[in-house]
Amino acid sequence: MQDAATLMDDINRAAWQTRASVESFARLEGFTDEGERAALASIAHEVRDEPILDLGVGAGRTVPILRSLSDDYTAIDYTPELVMACRRKYPDARILHGDARELSCFPAETFKLVVFSFNGIDAVNPADRRKVLCEVHRVLTRDGIFFFSAHNKRGPGHGEPLSFGFGGVRNPLKLLASTLRALKDAPRTARNYVRYSRLNEDHDGHSIMNAAAHNHGLLIHYVTIEAQCRQLQQSGFLVAPAIYENVEGRPVDDGDDTSRAWWLHFIARKS
Repeated sequence: MQDAATLMDDINRAAWQTRASVESFARLEGFTDEGERAALASIAHEVRDEPILDLGVGAGRTVPILRSLSDDYTAIDYTPELVMACRRKYPDARILHGDARELSCFPAETFKLVVFSFNGIDAVNPADRRKVLCEVHRVLTRDGIFFFSAHNKRGPGHGEPLSFGFGGVRNPLKLLASTLRALKDAPRTARNYVRYSRLNEDHDGHSIMNAAAHNHGLLIHYVTIEAQCRQLQQSGFLVAPAIYENVEGRPVDDGDDTSRAWWLHFIARKS
């Protein structure tokens, strides 16, 4: 029987390749949360007009944000459908089809800033996560910065129960449309939950769990701060990254309670 780590790629790619997923990503604009905004603002002066690599660009949410810092901008994504959507939206941007685990198309020490936003690094298994970190370290300049977000193993999203996506919208017409869509998708949502939650793995420092997004169609990596810091150090980054939580955008200090944070933003520096 195949385990979650083996199946993550196939399951997650299939969820993101659907027409509904591509359209939903294409509608996204601006920052995901105040933590992302605050974290990027804290390093903006260091990376302005410097080469930037945007990993997992999706349909282009981060393109205008990062191009406001530098015109020397390159983005990649491993889902062809999302690459095409991003190119249609930003035809003058350099958008490539590629994989964060294998960045051989870029020479060493090319980019001052590498970004992997919206928890994109959590789509791959633990072994491949280490490959991403090592490749990012290689392509960063000697004083380069890796800015990424990751799902919080101690947060409220860890081990989400079955959810059909009802509610959450105040506009009556939008609520009706959302409810009808959720009813239509309910059999698939329940089927995905039953199938993929059986693959859940909970380990010391990290886990792989079925997430409610995309009709429970994802397997996502969750990590503790301590485990993530160890991974960064083992990949050649400085020991203590700057960390911001996603709810209020506050910096996280040692010993802070992060149980309300769904994910965390890390600013890691190459040593």
